[in-house]
Amino acid sequence: MSRRRIGQESFGFGDAGRRHSSLDDLATLIDWACVDLRLADISCAAKGEPAWLPLALFKALLLAVWYDLSDVKLAEALDDRASFRRFCGFSGAEPTPERTAFVRFRKALTTRGLDEVLFDDVTAQLKANAVRVKTGTLVDATIIASASKGDEEARWVKHKRKPAVHGFKAHVGADADTALVEEIAITPANVHDGKAGGGALPDDPGQVFADSAYRGETFRAAVRGKGGTPRIVATHMWGHDEQETLARLDA
Repeated sequence: MSRRRIGQESFGFGDAGRRHSSLDDLATLIDWACVDLRLADISCAAKGEPAWLPLALFKALLLAVWYDLSDVKLAEALDDRASFRRFCGFSGAEPTPERTAFVRFRKALTTRGLDEVLFDDVTAQLKANAVRVKTGTLVDATIIASASKGDEEARWVKHKRKPAVHGFKAHVGADADTALVEEIAITPANVHDGKAGGGALPDDPGQVFADSAYRGETFRAAVRGKGGTPRIVATHMWGHDEQETLARLDA
């Protein structure tokens, strides 16, 4: 299969004055050779174009998860963010993938059942190399547009003041101190956050911080079932008087 060559030219980032990034350290903690081996047979190029290296695309998808980026924002960040380019192996001025490349690659990963497997492998490696004390977990969701309106597993979702999207919802559980993503749960976009968020909880999550979309007993019970303490945003509170309202807010 025909593949592009990346990182061949001088990186051109000005090594002498280059700002060190936490991604530079993170990249050294992961055995990329094992990941690359499992991606070896994937080629998802557009017709008539050389394929992007699958490891570079996989690293880009990791960045999308860690930094909560849509495919469009990921493509923009790779185009002009030096630390992202270095992490994925792109040099300073060469072209980087467009949004559609990430859509095709994600579908290829899912078809082969490698999406969760490889993500869990990277997470396990990072955990094994990180010495830290668990204090809490951040849970949030992001919308992922489907590659085709004919995708029967995707669903429509509409948020206030935003266009409707046909796709999926990724619920992400990240360490509150390091922002290291530990779990991901993927659902059709129309599934309520409170019902799906439990799948994004790691073992022993500590205090679990989430926005008001996760309010409800289903998510609270899931947090407590994992040994955690729910800390969910309350957008409003009521009571018969001020004392009762404050008591409810405190609870």
